Amino acid sequence: MATATFKIWRGDASGGEYRDYTAEFDQGMVVLDVLHHIQAEQAGDLAIRWNCKAGKCGSCSAEINGKPRLMCMTRMSTLPVDEPITIQPMQTFPIIRDLVTDVSSNFKMKRSIKKFKPRPPDTEDGAWLMDQQDVERVQEFRKCIECFLCQDVCHVLREHHMHDEFIGPRHLVYAAALEMHPLDTEDRVADLKKLHGAGYCNITKCCTKVCPEHITITDNAIIPLKERIADEFYDPVTKLFRIFQPKKK
Repeated sequence: MATATFKIWRGDASGGEYRDYTAEFDQGMVVLDVLHHIQAEQAGDLAIRWNCKAGKCGSCSAEINGKPRLMCMTRMSTLPVDEPITIQPMQTFPIIRDLVTDVSSNFKMKRSIKKFKPRPPDTEDGAWLMDQQDVERVQEFRKCIECFLCQDVCHVLREHHMHDEFIGPRHLVYAAALEMHPLDTEDRVADLKKLHGAGYCNITKCCTKVCPEHITITDNAIIPLKERIADEFYDPVTKLFRIFQPKKK
């Protein structure tokens, strides 16, 4: 057994403070394990959001020593215990209480993205034909567990609070999964530029660095979407094509 000191943020939307707790931990334990011990023995009213404790539900997102992480996937052995370990809620979202934040804005953002619209089936029996490489291209995006750590670390949302103008990296990944789907026929490029603020992202790759599922958010999702926007709105050849294209009657 070893001992560590935790500085845990306690409070609600009206304000709060860090409180110190000392707890023992054993080999193999994660931060969430220790917080459960503190909750059971020292702070019964400590609010924590969690569910699967297996890194697949995305519920236990928080900031550990200033870095957005999943508490259930952060082993105590990876943290320096010779100094207090700071645990605080995600800073990008409104605080409900203690380590629990209101992430409901993300679901509003997601609903604003045009849904999947498949092309007609390719065969008489209703089947679609797809190249395997096209199928594999979007599989990475489907690993997202909606922990919203990428949203938390995004400076457009975290520092500039542009939640109404920028959908953030998680939802750009969702849009990319739809846009790059081999069966999808919907056009979201104009919305990505005008409604969803894709241009605000300056591709610092901070979102990619914190993703627990190791999705290559910036290179594989955001940059290709930006390229589509550039082709659609800024490519001179495309502009000329629009000028001389016969108008539909």
